[in-house]
Amino acid sequence: MSFVGDAWRVTRALDSFHRRAAARQGRVVTQGRIEDLIRDLELSALARQGGLKGRRLSRFIDRYLATATRLHHPASMAHQVAVPHPTGALAALVDGFTNNAMAIYEMGPGAAAIEFFVINWMIEKVGWTPAPYPRAVASTAPWAGGVLTHGGSLANLTALLAARSRIAPEAWRKGVPQDLALLVSAESHYSIARAVGILGIGNDAIQHLEVDSRGRILPDRIPAALARVRSAGRRPMALVANACSTALGMYDPLAETAAACREAAVWMHVDGAHGASALLSEKHRSLLKGLEGADSLVWDAHKLMRTPTLCAAVLVKDSRSLDSAFEQEASYLFHEKEQPGVDFIHRTVECTKAGLGLRFFGALGSLGESGLAAYVDRQFSLARDAHDYISALPDFECPARPDANILCFRLRDCDDAAHLSIRDALIADGSFHLSTAEVNGRRHLRCSFMNPDTTMRDVRGLIARVRAAARNCAR
Repeated sequence: MSFVGDAWRVTRALDSFHRRAAARQGRVVTQGRIEDLIRDLELSALARQGGLKGRRLSRFIDRYLATATRLHHPASMAHQVAVPHPTGALAALVDGFTNNAMAIYEMGPGAAAIEFFVINWMIEKVGWTPAPYPRAVASTAPWAGGVLTHGGSLANLTALLAARSRIAPEAWRKGVPQDLALLVSAESHYSIARAVGILGIGNDAIQHLEVDSRGRILPDRIPAALARVRSAGRRPMALVANACSTALGMYDPLAETAAACREAAVWMHVDGAHGASALLSEKHRSLLKGLEGADSLVWDAHKLMRTPTLCAAVLVKDSRSLDSAFEQEASYLFHEKEQPGVDFIHRTVECTKAGLGLRFFGALGSLGESGLAAYVDRQFSLARDAHDYISALPDFECPARPDANILCFRLRDCDDAAHLSIRDALIADGSFHLSTAEVNGRRHLRCSFMNPDTTMRDVRGLIARVRAAARNCAR
């Protein structure tokens, strides 16, 4: 097999795919029937016979890319997934080919070094104390720590494991106490409820916090919520704040929430999977004021830092809490050895872990901090410009002016079912890709402005297409 020749075939096809999508050519999304895709991709024949190389590889890649959702198309506005920087994508190729499963240092020293660096880089942005090198002389004060994981859901689970280890250190050996509780807002990502179930705490232990009309935690109501938890005979394991919420993109008041948690000695976790990247922006970092008072943070690089999926950071203010989250024995891994670097395996659910930091550093090293900050500023500003344009239209309304790059809107005279039908119509003709969300009990159309090439031209085109789809729905 000629790796260079086949790599050239693939990269040439990807370049054409990117150029056409960025130029607004073709459909944004194509949803063929799964049985047709399996047939067209010749999966059965290739699985039996092999031969995926040369011209056959070219044909396969061309057919595959024809099915791919075009995140690079400026009319792609549906989901919070990065349009990856090309260097980040190349870094993912390098990681895939070298296959350094770097959860232990000897399996990927370069990958581990990059992960150590980017974790400390993130920690410094939060305002915590970065970890020293393994043999450096450090103060006795605790420093922060973290690890990169395969996605925000796994990151939230890991952070809550750390919170559990603080309040119930015996849980790993004796089982989960039945008196734990978690305080969250109704706007929390569904991965939080999943984590509670996986941890064995049970969703009945979730106490919902009071929020305002935009779904933001009301900090002055936190003491009463804590009192209800304790009067029910439960111990509050953690409180989860959003930075920002998934549906509407709103930031909880972190400084006031942190103060309430500190007063009550309750672990504060911030789900910043999407919105923590505002830390990079001088213009928008005030949205995260008080974040340094939290105990843990989740921050996804594969959302607003142009990084290929998946790359999510779990960060904790005191590294000891993450180091104690897992207990493990494996004589072939855990033993005395010469160690010039660090192992991350004791901080993760994964035993085998990709070099996720390399993917992220491909984007960071190419754009630099200022480039990523400019991207965040641009996407946030675009969402606000879109809000101001749409909310001024007599037939549309928006529930809130965006904090971040997420915008919800609806037609005044259409019901919830019509909005779902409008979305279906846009996806069916491939003109635009957007999602929907419920806000204050009503279905809205929802845009996530992730593409650096999306402009107000595309927003105006979207509104025209929504109106046309709405007319068809009314017939």
